[in-house]
Amino acid sequence: MAAHLEKDAVTGTSTTGHEWDGIKELNTPLPKWWLQLFYITIIWSFAYFVVYPSWPLVSSYTKGVFGWSSRAAVEEDLAALRKRRGEQAAALEKASLDDIRKSPDMSRIALAQGKAAFGDNCAPCHGNGGVGGKGYPNLIDDEWIWGGKLDDIHTTITNGIRWTANNDTRLSDMVGFVKQGMLKKDEADAAIEYVRSIAKLDVAQGADLAKGKKVFADTCSSCHGDDGKGKPEVGAPDLTDAIWLFGSDRQSMTETVYNGRAGVMPAWTGRLDPVTIKALTVYVHTLGGGK
Repeated sequence: MAAHLEKDAVTGTSTTGHEWDGIKELNTPLPKWWLQLFYITIIWSFAYFVVYPSWPLVSSYTKGVFGWSSRAAVEEDLAALRKRRGEQAAALEKASLDDIRKSPDMSRIALAQGKAAFGDNCAPCHGNGGVGGKGYPNLIDDEWIWGGKLDDIHTTITNGIRWTANNDTRLSDMVGFVKQGMLKKDEADAAIEYVRSIAKLDVAQGADLAKGKKVFADTCSSCHGDDGKGKPEVGAPDLTDAIWLFGSDRQSMTETVYNGRAGVMPAWTGRLDPVTIKALTVYVHTLGGGK
């Protein structure tokens, strides 16, 4: 590394004497206006130290001559928000679900609160738009296993499904018919093909639909109905629409009939306050599938 100074032939600027691999560093000082602004910001920072909270102490911090803090400002805003929400919550708490739905003002408040609650608590399973996925119900269609009316949705959210910690939880029992020895494989396969036929899905060539119909009548109709259209009061889905929680492909249907299904939804009572559950009910009802 060379240590002598010289002038650059191209720019006419002196070098600093530093050179690396033949590259020489020019002695180009910062613009004066930039340095002046830099010094001003240093002076400005000391002014901040005086008027605002800044320096940490052993168990506290300097308060500043203004006595202002971002924490106090946030707490003040939160207090105002809680007061405003308290008035709104009181109105929602007293109103019925139907009254909330019919009132533009209460509906607007409920939808805003319900949307936030859905994003925080329900979206991880049902998706941000409520479209669901395999094993997680789609909330934007017209197919509801337990009913899509406001009271139905409220009961489901409040008590959950197969949630053992809640005595009022919704219960249904799709048993594993083959696994538990209630049906032989050929009987289950025949029932599967029959269900596919009433759902207007493709049926395996040579399937014995008459046998499948009899198995369905003897084993499945008590829950799903003689016509297969389901019974929301017992959580039995409509089998004629091919909109099924665990899929309508033959492999998924076989897994369901052979081994059973027992999905779980937590009860939100105790986790969410009653007003939030009401707001969530109204929001879910408006996603597109509420009846």
